[in-house]
Amino acid sequence: MTIMRDAVIVDAVRTPIGKRNGSLADVHPVDLSATVLSALAQRTGFDPATIDDVVWGCVSQVGDQSGSVGRLAVLAADWPQTVPATVVDRRCGSAQQAVHFAAAGVISGQYEVAIAGGVESMSRVPMGSARAAGVPYPPSVLDRFGVDTFNQGVGAEMIASRWGMSRTQVDEYSARSHERTAAAADAGAFDSQLVKLNELAFDEGLRRTTTVETLAGLKTAFDENGVITAGNSSQISDGAAGLLITSSEYAKQQGWTPIARVHTAVLAADDPVIMLTGPIPATQKALQRSGLSIADIGAFEVNEAFAPVPMAWQAETGASDDVLNPLGGAIAVGHPLGGSGAILMTRLVHHMRDNGIRYGLQTMCEAGGMANATILELVD
Repeated sequence: MTIMRDAVIVDAVRTPIGKRNGSLADVHPVDLSATVLSALAQRTGFDPATIDDVVWGCVSQVGDQSGSVGRLAVLAADWPQTVPATVVDRRCGSAQQAVHFAAAGVISGQYEVAIAGGVESMSRVPMGSARAAGVPYPPSVLDRFGVDTFNQGVGAEMIASRWGMSRTQVDEYSARSHERTAAAADAGAFDSQLVKLNELAFDEGLRRTTTVETLAGLKTAFDENGVITAGNSSQISDGAAGLLITSSEYAKQQGWTPIARVHTAVLAADDPVIMLTGPIPATQKALQRSGLSIADIGAFEVNEAFAPVPMAWQAETGASDDVLNPLGGAIAVGHPLGGSGAILMTRLVHHMRDNGIRYGLQTMCEAGGMANATILELVD
């Protein structure tokens, strides 16, 4: 009898998320990544030499991130030089895509055990640094869509306009992100997933004094008459996260107790001009493939690139408010581009285990109108 292989997450760990030019700014992104790899090995007790691959997300692969960050992290962690690694770039979904690749490798039998994750040091490698070397959008692309460039902030304004969102509504959502993150931190929800680094033991971007009134005083960033401000957008940040992925069979052999199974993993793409609506069709596709409904999912992580992104997603899916980003999100703590997919998934799997939630779904908008969606199932 042939036994169908699966892919399970044995453990997931992350650094705290540091503010731009904050506590993690002087940590090289390779060392941010190595910290996560070392923590995974210490927590689970695996022999690093047994790792078949490290699949690592990173967006701005220039400057301090211009080498193969995953491979250099393996070396910085003092792991055997026989451990290979690769770097994935699917924009903001890079680390989530790394999970998809690692899970696919395990299910296909190419990997017995792998680590998926990602990193971004936006303090050391500012967003957009790669564009200094050239122009990413040729006329063949721009002319097709009748635009001069593609801009995520403008896309967020387009979403707010299309779905009729007021400035007060997006600020209310943003204040809620801080409130939920503060409540989760105070309840110890992040304690088991964080590895202290540079004396930082918490997500540095959280502003506990945030209110709708304070957010209302901020100027709009992309449209004088629009709604998008720094306060209702994701913060520029530094951080890394990683997940140990293997099969149920191998986990049993090693005496490991997995947290969750990768149930469904899909991709979708949408209008590259509005850019940020991809999570809507990605979620629909994931639910269709899985045979599950919105009501079956007990927790959603929808990356808070800008407040209108999860708000429009919720309007289209009908997801309950109490299960959408229950721990807050990137508006409150930040969005280290290449690491966010793994950071969100680390938060999600621990939240599922801590609260006995059977199914969780994660989705992220990505440049070019793309999106990943992943459904996880709690392992009994």
